[in-house]
Amino acid sequence: MKNDHSLSALISLLRYAKSHRPRILLAAFCSIVNKVFDVMPEILIGIAIDVVVNQQSSFVATLGFETPASQITVLAVLTFFIWAGESLFEYFHLILWRNLAQRLQAELRQDAYNSVQQQELAYFENRSSGELISILNDDVNQLERFLDGGVNDLIQTFVTIILVGGVFFYLSPTIAVLAFTPIPIIIWGAFFFLRRATPLYANVREQVGQLANRLANNIGGIATIKAYTAEARESAALAEQSERYVEANRRAIAVSSAFIPVIRMAILAGFLFTFVYGAKLTLSGDLNVGAYGVLVFLTQRLLWPLTDLAKTIDLYERAMASTRRILGLIGDQRERQTHVTTLELPRPVTGSLEFSGLSFHYPRSGAGVDNLNMSVAAGSTIALVGATGSGKSTVIKLLLRFYEPDSGTIKLDGIPITEIPKDELRSSIGLVSQDTFLFEGTIGENISYGNPLAGDTEIVSAAKAAEAWEFIENLPDQLDTQIGERGVRLSGGQRQRISLARAILKDPPVLVLDEATSAVDNETEAAIQRSLQKISSTRTVLLIAHRLSTVVAADNIVVINQGKIVEQGSHQELIALSGYYNSQWRVQTGLEGVTLSR
Repeated sequence: MKNDHSLSALISLLRYAKSHRPRILLAAFCSIVNKVFDVMPEILIGIAIDVVVNQQSSFVATLGFETPASQITVLAVLTFFIWAGESLFEYFHLILWRNLAQRLQAELRQDAYNSVQQQELAYFENRSSGELISILNDDVNQLERFLDGGVNDLIQTFVTIILVGGVFFYLSPTIAVLAFTPIPIIIWGAFFFLRRATPLYANVREQVGQLANRLANNIGGIATIKAYTAEARESAALAEQSERYVEANRRAIAVSSAFIPVIRMAILAGFLFTFVYGAKLTLSGDLNVGAYGVLVFLTQRLLWPLTDLAKTIDLYERAMASTRRILGLIGDQRERQTHVTTLELPRPVTGSLEFSGLSFHYPRSGAGVDNLNMSVAAGSTIALVGATGSGKSTVIKLLLRFYEPDSGTIKLDGIPITEIPKDELRSSIGLVSQDTFLFEGTIGENISYGNPLAGDTEIVSAAKAAEAWEFIENLPDQLDTQIGERGVRLSGGQRQRISLARAILKDPPVLVLDEATSAVDNETEAAIQRSLQKISSTRTVLLIAHRLSTVVAADNIVVINQGKIVEQGSHQELIALSGYYNSQWRVQTGLEGVTLSR
């Protein structure tokens, strides 16, 4: 059953690589020809012995070369061309297989990555980043190693058995039967160990993913580890995970290593059959001396390379375990396309939004929104406020179609967003979130991520609108300043302003700020508010905030509690209601000495 899994993975891989079949066939042809030339020298050695022993009555003499000198000359010329041919076709098959391995690994990694990008957001809640990186990197490289040499080894082993077997049965069918007796045992042993190794290597790949996940988490959270002086604890946890990986490999190695000694004994039996019985036939005159030499040399050529079959099978099983993970990732369900439509947004997009009967709940926590109804006029600024977990960010995720609602609709400019292609919908929305993500590179590259075709003038203009240009201008390299991984060389406020500049440069009709000021200082908050005043007149702004001071100027403030709208209106109207908003405002402004409910 386990062996069937490996075969199924190999078939799936061949189907995936169908566009490369001509190159695969050409590479296989070169491997076959190379092996034919590789076996020929042993045959020539036997023929040379025949020339030395029998001279004028040798096999070569029957071809018209009467003197021993001319016979040796012919053999020397043949040897030269055979060695040249072997070298030439070895070069060809190495070039073809290795380039094919590089091309396939690049395509597999690209397709797997593209598949990951197309998943719904919920997909990433169930898969760790370390596991995904392990598949995209380590598993792809593992498969590359097999394609680089393992396929050629399998082909050449099969060709050796066929070619040498033909010579054996031509010279002495009896010796051929004796010499080939161990081969079924060797093949049975290979598949026996293969079945035993399959689940073990599947476990090895799983442990690799878990180890990669822990490393990714620890490196990403190094500041937290240091802050809590947890270095020793995390080091011990990593050592424990590494030991599980070592143990998984130990069990797999124990099985694969046992294959070689068993096979060597089977090979010894085949060699002794040829060596002893062939000698008896030669001494009795029933077998030519040259033929005996050919058989002895070819027995080693046939059987000894089979010891490498264990290494090839080991490499094959590792590769098939990786193949199942890679192709499984490529075949994962993509984002649901609930409607196939040719509808396009009218141009220009005004940014009006309508939320009608919107309901959604996360499968595990049950949190979400219930029957939410809300209208957002084009060009207006609306704020969503409420306690943590009330459903504010869920509304934004539904708007961006990171999730699909359980019921209800969202309309952009009067068109249900399910009728709008996702790329067109998302290109109309700019997002600045609390968890600002900047890519490793320059400040200019990060701002222009919102519009890759923008020039320096436009980038500077966006930076000024986000009130980021003042600090950028004072940097030695300005827009060319390297910011490090995730912008580690910048302060939190600087990262947030660059993120805002990126969204401004995108120039979307709808701008969403999801807790964009929750983790910044008062100066940065004031700067972002000034920026909003400049840019909100030409676009629709959705503002999510805990800090109510940032939403005072909003045209409409919607208060959400436990997934439902409980109040809405302007700041003054909500203060006059003396309800939830008023209570939170008094807490945050120090008018009440109570703790803010969470």
